[in-house]
Amino acid sequence: MLFTIEKTDLQSKARTGVLATDHGRIETPIFMPVGTAGTVKGVHQRELALDIQAQIILGNTYHLYLRPGTDLIKQAGGLHKFINWQRPILTDSGGYQVFSLADNRKLKEEGAHFSSHIDGSKHLFTPENIVDIQRIIGADFIMAFDECTPYPCEYAEAKKSMELTHRWLKRGVERFRNSEPLYGYNQYFFPIVQGSVYPDLRRESAETIASYDMQANAIGGLSVGEPVEDMYNMLEEVTSILPWDKPRYLMGVGTPVNLLEAIAMGVDMFDCVMPTRNGRNGMLFTQNGIINIKNKKWAGDLSPIDPDGTAYVDNSYSKAYLRHLIISGEMLGAQICSIHNLAFYLRLMQMAREKIQNGTFLPWKEKMVNVLAERL
Repeated sequence: MLFTIEKTDLQSKARTGVLATDHGRIETPIFMPVGTAGTVKGVHQRELALDIQAQIILGNTYHLYLRPGTDLIKQAGGLHKFINWQRPILTDSGGYQVFSLADNRKLKEEGAHFSSHIDGSKHLFTPENIVDIQRIIGADFIMAFDECTPYPCEYAEAKKSMELTHRWLKRGVERFRNSEPLYGYNQYFFPIVQGSVYPDLRRESAETIASYDMQANAIGGLSVGEPVEDMYNMLEEVTSILPWDKPRYLMGVGTPVNLLEAIAMGVDMFDCVMPTRNGRNGMLFTQNGIINIKNKKWAGDLSPIDPDGTAYVDNSYSKAYLRHLIISGEMLGAQICSIHNLAFYLRLMQMAREKIQNGTFLPWKEKMVNVLAERL
C-alpha cells in the first residue's frame, strides 16, 4: 500500500491523501459505509458506486464468519466476488462484537470464547484465526483482534485489557507476516490503539502499535458512551504519536461533527452505522442541520429534503412524501433516507478535502460544526 499525503492544513493537523490499493484508489479523508454482513442495508451496490460514490465499504468478520460462513465465501473467490463489489473493502476483526456479547463470552489468554447470537453454537476467536478468517474473506484492509473496554471503566481494568490487546497484537502480526493473501491481491493489517479514556494508557498503546511498523493504524474503543470531550482528548493524545506518514482510522465514529473535529486532529478514515441506522428511523443529515422526518411539522412540507445541499444525487423527493413513506413503514422511505445520509457523509468528506487543499479548512470547519448539530 502506498499512502501519499497531498496537502496539509497549516492551521490544524488535517491533511488530504491517497491510499493506493489493488482494488482502486481511496481519497482521504474518507467515510466508509458499513456493510456488516456483506450488504449496506437497503442500498444496492450500484447505488453505492454511482450515486453515493463510496470508494470503500466495511464488512464484519464476526457476522460473515457465522453467516454465510467462510467456506461459501472462499468458494466464491472472496467477499468482493461474493457481493459483486469491485472497490476496496475493510473488515473489522469482530473484537467489538465480542465486546457487545459480554453475557455470552469469556476472555482468556488464548482468545475469546463466545456463543453465536444466531443459534447459540460455541466458537473461539484467537489473534491467529482472526487473521486466517480475514484472509479467506479477502478484504483489502484487515484488523487486529482486540478487546474493547466499556465506559465507564476503572483504570486497572483498562490497563489489563490494553495489555491483553497488545499481547494479542504480537500474535496477530506474526500470523499476518507468516501467511499470504489467497486471491492474488495485497492485504494490509491495522493494529488498534486501546486504553479507554486514560491519557497515559492511550499514549502507551499508540507507541506500542506504532512500533510494529504496519502499513496503517487504527484507533478503537471510543464512542462507547464517554463524553465527547474525552473522545477528542484521547484523539489529541494518539494522533500526536501515531506515524504522520501512515493512514489513521478512527473506528465506529460518528456524527458529522465528530468527523470534522477528528479530521482537524489528523484522522483519515472513518466508519459508522449512524447514516443508515438513523436513516431507517427517519433521521436525515442535511447542510442546514438534522431533520427528524417523523415530526408532524414536515407533514405538509413539499420542499426537497435538502434544498441548500448537493449531498443527495436525486433531491427531488419532498419532506412530506418522505414522511409519508416512513410513517407508513414503506421500505422505500428507509432506502431514500439511507442513500441520502450516506451521500451526505461522502459529500462532507469531499468538501473537507477541497477546503484543506485550498487552505480554508479550519474556518469552514468551525462554521459547519455549529450548523450540522442543529435540530431543525
